[in-house]
Amino acid sequence: MNKLGLVGKQISYSFSSNYFKQKFEDLNITDTTYQNFDLEDISEFPSIFKNHSEVKGLNVTIPYKEQVMVYLDKLDKKAKDIGAVNTIKITRKGKLIGYNTDYYGFKNSLKPYLQPHHKEALILGTGGASKAIAYALKKLKINFKYVSRSPKNDQTISYDSLTEDVINTHKLIINCSPVGTFPNISDCPDIPYQGITNQHLLFDLIYNPEETTFLRNGRERKATTLNGLNMLVLQAEKAWEIWNL
Repeated sequence: MNKLGLVGKQISYSFSSNYFKQKFEDLNITDTTYQNFDLEDISEFPSIFKNHSEVKGLNVTIPYKEQVMVYLDKLDKKAKDIGAVNTIKITRKGKLIGYNTDYYGFKNSLKPYLQPHHKEALILGTGGASKAIAYALKKLKINFKYVSRSPKNDQTISYDSLTEDVINTHKLIINCSPVGTFPNISDCPDIPYQGITNQHLLFDLIYNPEETTFLRNGRERKATTLNGLNMLVLQAEKAWEIWNL
C-alpha cells in the first residue's frame, strides 16, 4: 500500500485530503491512501518516514513551505529559484526531491483573466506561497511589490503606506496571507478598498470561504475576483503527475 500525505500545521480543514480521496474513488485506485501529517514543529518531519515507510509523496502547506527545504536531498530547478516547496517526491532509493506546483497552479488560474492593463501588482503577505506567486508574475512580466507589516527591503512596502492612489495604480492584487480564512471569515487584509475599480483583478489564495471579505469588497466595487480553488486543483494535479513520473 502506497501512502501520500499533506504536511502542515492545523490542517484538519485541508483541501488536499478530500480531493485525493475523491480522486482515488473516481479512478478506482485501491492501493494508495492520503493522510494529513499535522506537525506542531517542522523538527517532527523526519518522524513521518520512521513511522510510515510506505510514504511515496507529500504536499506541504503553511507554515512549512520554506522550513521543509533543509530536510530534502534535492530541489527541482523551479523550487530552487522560488525558494519554497509544496510537493515532495520520495524516489525508489528513498531520496526526497522538492518541487513547487503552486507556481503552476497560480499562473494557469490567473492567465485567462489578465488584461493588458494588469501590469502592476501587489502581493499581500511574504510567506512561502507568496514566493511562488512572485515567480509567476516575473514569468508573466508583471511588476510587483510585496506588502508586509514589517518590510525588510525595497521590494516590500508596509500596509501603513498603502494609499488609495497606490491601490488604484496596482490593478492586480493577490492575497497570499491567511487573513480571512475560515473560521475568521469577517477578517480581511487592511488595505484602502475605496481605491479599487472595475479595472482591478483581485485574487485570493484562500478557498474557504468561497468568497472572502477581501473578494467581496472587490466585487462590490465591480472588480473581477478569483478565489484559490482552481489554483489548488491545478497544483494538486501537477503534484499527482510528479509522484507518478
